[in-house]
Amino acid sequence: MKCFFVTDLHGHVSRYKSLFQQIAKDLPDVVFIGGDILAAGFLKRGQDADIIDGVLAKGFSEIKTLTTNYYPEVFIIMGNDDPRCYEKLLLKYEKQGLWHYINQQHFKLGDIDIFGYCYVPPTPFLLKDWERYDVSRYVDIGCVAPEEGYHSTEFSVTEAEHRTIWEDLTELTEGFDLAKSIFLFHAPPYQTGLDRAALDGKMIDHVPLDVHVGSIAIKRFIEERQPLVTLHGHIHESYSITGIWKEQIGRTVFMSAAGREKKLTLVKFNTMYPDQAVRLNI
Repeated sequence: MKCFFVTDLHGHVSRYKSLFQQIAKDLPDVVFIGGDILAAGFLKRGQDADIIDGVLAKGFSEIKTLTTNYYPEVFIIMGNDDPRCYEKLLLKYEKQGLWHYINQQHFKLGDIDIFGYCYVPPTPFLLKDWERYDVSRYVDIGCVAPEEGYHSTEFSVTEAEHRTIWEDLTELTEGFDLAKSIFLFHAPPYQTGLDRAALDGKMIDHVPLDVHVGSIAIKRFIEERQPLVTLHGHIHESYSITGIWKEQIGRTVFMSAAGREKKLTLVKFNTMYPDQAVRLNI
């Protein structure tokens, strides 16, 4: 299958338009959208419904009309900058057949198993709808615990205090052979070329900050379960620091489409040869 992957579009209409143009031109079989789809920052929250209704859903509706029998399977998740209160809009358009909202869900597409997962480890930011403890209740220096900060919907304090990404992934994939699986994550794996933050030389209370801010649980999951492909975003500056957007552990190819470029960053890959994926700025 011919696949497109984008992430961290952050409500930029020009990026969405570029994506729709590329879909109409190349007719991919599958499109993956890896979270942070809405405008970042509390001051822009009034734009979020307009992005989903007037840009995202409208664009895919037009593509569906134009392409008829060639409309791709679209898989979408939210990211840590996306308030969960807008999840209901994604579910609304899922019912209309525009996409599959796949957070903590499994979807069978041919012989490929597709899974989605929104949550990221604790960050310094205050919106906590999509944050989880990673493998333990440890919080990095400078970060805010998942049960603190701001939540846009009702949430379980007990779950926020005790649930981990590792537990979620274990339950989500129990009983599955992941040899032919694709995972749509928002967070990147820890200590890779995909999770490098611009924290060099920065300290809090004389303690140096870890420049790697990805998920230990996701890294361990890749090492132990060896899915075919994992897709990531979240850390915009990592590629500009490391020059790395694609790596491989064992048979698993993992890649990021996050970036600092103003244009759309688009990763194209084929499920037969994921190691030959290409990354374009359009």
